[in-house]
Amino acid sequence: MQNEVVSREEWLEARRALLAKEKEATRLRDSVNAARLVLPWVKVDKDYVFETPEGRKSLADLFDGRSQLLIYHFMLGPDWDAGCTGCSFLSDHVDGALPHLNHHDVTWIAVSRAPLDKIAAYKQRMGWKFPWVSSFGSDFNFDYHVSFSPEDLAKDKVFYNFTPMQPADANDELPGLSAFYRNDKAEVFHTYSSYARGPEELIGTLMILDRAPKGRNEDSTMNFVRRHDEYQEAPKAPSCCH
Repeated sequence: MQNEVVSREEWLEARRALLAKEKEATRLRDSVNAARLVLPWVKVDKDYVFETPEGRKSLADLFDGRSQLLIYHFMLGPDWDAGCTGCSFLSDHVDGALPHLNHHDVTWIAVSRAPLDKIAAYKQRMGWKFPWVSSFGSDFNFDYHVSFSPEDLAKDKVFYNFTPMQPADANDELPGLSAFYRNDKAEVFHTYSSYARGPEELIGTLMILDRAPKGRNEDSTMNFVRRHDEYQEAPKAPSCCH
């Protein structure tokens, strides 16, 4: 299917109309970002312990000497054979950002309930460098509403993305992003979390595709995505990307 073909003058008029919407979206994003910065914080009083390649660490230890911590809740359960495809897609964009984040006093780390050896094997397969630790045996994933026990999924509702949802729409693991701040007293505060499509802007490939002639060309959210070592030969020019 091809879009309407018009003169350069007609295209310019349509493009200027779209530009007005793009500028509106940019201003709205700036407003949302400003509101995020003044969101109240919650002090983290619970002791969480994580398994890391350097041994057991607390949540405060994960900051690695910085004052800000971003945790990506990566879907890789204790019994899973491979990481979530969508989480893997997002994580493909992280390594290049690490020097910039670290220089800006931000530590990025992925957390999963899978044991450390399973995390290490999948991380090696994907060729990633970002830090990734295990919360296995901890309440961390459950407290931040990204993991659900069989008992949770047997209930009428589970709590995800700040909303009760049907267990049939959930999973034992779901994605999210959480932010924390550590002050000079080593006190840790939970400042922000985002779930479902909330962290989508972190996926640069999607932002690029949004500018391509066919956009994301998907039947459902990210249904075209594969782990980067699972793609087959690229489609020929006349073909749909599916």
